[in-house]
Amino acid sequence: MKIISSAEEMRAFSKECRRENKTVALVPTMGALHAGHLSLIDIARKSADIVVVSVFVNPTQFGPNEDFANYPRKPEEDFEACRSRGVDAVFAPPASEIYRPDASTYISEEQISQNLCGKSRPKHFRGVTTVVGILFNIVRPDKAVFGLKDAQQVAVIRRMVRDLFFDVEIVEAPIIREDSGLALSSRNAYLDPGEREGARRIYESLLKGKALADDGCTNVDRIKALVINSVSSAKIRVIYVEVVDRLTSLPVQVAERGKSRISIAVWYGRVRLIDNIEI
Repeated sequence: MKIISSAEEMRAFSKECRRENKTVALVPTMGALHAGHLSLIDIARKSADIVVVSVFVNPTQFGPNEDFANYPRKPEEDFEACRSRGVDAVFAPPASEIYRPDASTYISEEQISQNLCGKSRPKHFRGVTTVVGILFNIVRPDKAVFGLKDAQQVAVIRRMVRDLFFDVEIVEAPIIREDSGLALSSRNAYLDPGEREGARRIYESLLKGKALADDGCTNVDRIKALVINSVSSAKIRVIYVEVVDRLTSLPVQVAERGKSRISIAVWYGRVRLIDNIEI
């Protein structure tokens, strides 16, 4: 397995793969890999000849007073996890390799990104689309695999790929959960065992919302109220609960089974957690 830190070397590696008529799948990550990331790698392994995993904590998607400085970083463990999963190359660049000191160009999706996390994290998605666009231009993948735990992110990237004619297929991967139902996330590392157990309320509340929809309820406000009342506690503060279109993550007026998704973000103490479920 190659560990590559320079954009020039990464582009040369991908160019050689294309010269040999090998397809390339990219799994973009910010490191601190867990079983959810490994499931993305497994999907990439089945869908392309060459698998590239990027490990880069992207500074432009963090806002002021967010956890960029403290975000979990475990490069050696990440490299070993990638090696064990048969990854061909890890692209782990320093920030200076991705952003020039005077960089002033960004990619901004201005519809889907304004909802949900975009309301509470201004410029977050501008940072996401910009770094993903940069990675696509460096790696030149045929496919890129993203997890649906960040369903809004997937929708934003799909729109970017469509609108800007990026020649890459976006592959969605299902949410991987802990035994309690808590969606796997690198930020779960901030939780102690007791808090992890308490955070199961997030998924349990989504299941209640889904059950209400399964029983025939199409009223968005009723579903949202049930989820909010179910998840709220002394430790859990709701940032948002929304019923959205399954593909675009834009708000809907009527909850339709097979076409809608309940999305949630909460503060659990000082940890920001997101999740969603299709209905």
